[in-house]
Amino acid sequence: MAPPSSRHSSYSKKAQYSVFTGYLLAGLGALLGAGLLALSLWQPSSFAPLRGAANDAVAPAGEGTAIVRSESQSLYDTISGYLSAGSQNAALREEVELARIRLEEAQSVEQENERLKALLNLAEGEAEPVAVARLVGSSAASSRRFAAIGVGRIHGVEVGMPVHSARGVVGRILEVARGSSRVLLLTDSESVLPVRRAKDEVVAFAEGRGDGLLRIRLINLGTNPLEEGDLFVTSGAGGYYRPGMAVAIVSEVTSDGAVARLIAEPSATDFVSVEPIFEPAAVEAAEIPIEQPLSD
Repeated sequence: MAPPSSRHSSYSKKAQYSVFTGYLLAGLGALLGAGLLALSLWQPSSFAPLRGAANDAVAPAGEGTAIVRSESQSLYDTISGYLSAGSQNAALREEVELARIRLEEAQSVEQENERLKALLNLAEGEAEPVAVARLVGSSAASSRRFAAIGVGRIHGVEVGMPVHSARGVVGRILEVARGSSRVLLLTDSESVLPVRRAKDEVVAFAEGRGDGLLRIRLINLGTNPLEEGDLFVTSGAGGYYRPGMAVAIVSEVTSDGAVARLIAEPSATDFVSVEPIFEPAAVEAAEIPIEQPLSD
C-alpha cells in the first residue's frame, strides 16, 4: 500500500500547527494594520516621530545620490561647454565684427548728414548756389590738379564759377560739358587766388604748388608778419569769389610769405556747391585788352 501524501495536512500534526500558526499571524497582521490605519486617520501626528526617524535613516543615502547627480551634471556641462566653446567664440567674434561695421557705417552716415547740413546752411547764406553735386574724383599724380563733378551745362554751370565745400574753397570751374564739369583745384600749379589774412588786411596771392599745398606770396614785401596758424580767406579781388570764404592755414613761414595747407582738402570732400561768379561784370572787364576801351 502506497504511503499517504505529505500534501494533506490531516495526516501530520506538525503541518496542521504550521497552517494554523500562519493563519493566526495573518489575522493578527491584518488587525494590526487596520488598527494602525485607523490611528493614522484619527491622529495623523502620532506617526511623525517614526516618519522623522525613517527620513533621518535614509537622508545620508539621499544626499549621496544628489551629490553624484549634481557632480555628473556639472561634469557634463563642463565637457559640453568646452566642446562648444570654439564655435561660440567664432560666433561672438563675428557678431562683434558686424556690430563694429554697423557702428562705423552709422558714424559715416552721421558725418555725411553734417556735411550736407553745412552745405545747406551755405546755400541759405549770401549766395544761392547754382548746383550741389558730389566731387567725383581728383587727380594727384602730377603737378596739374583737377577734379570732376556730376553737374554741367544743363544745370546752369558755367566756366569760372567758384566751387567750395562746407569747409572752404575747393577751386573753380575750368571746363563744362553737358552733364559734367572739370574743376581747377586751388593746388594746381596754374591756380592763383587773391586772399587776405582773416584777422587783418594783409593781402597776398595763394598759388598752387602742385603737391597739395599752397604758397602764400605777399604783395607788400618787407617784414614778414605771417605766423603759423594764420587763416587766409578770399579777398573778393578778381571778381570770381565772394570775400570771406576760408582758403588755407599757414603751416610754415618763409622769407617772402608762407606755405599753407588747404582747409577744404579735395580728397576728404564729398559734396561741393557751385556758386555764380561774384562780380561777373568785373570779370568781363578784366578780360578786355587794355588797348580796347570799355563800353556799356
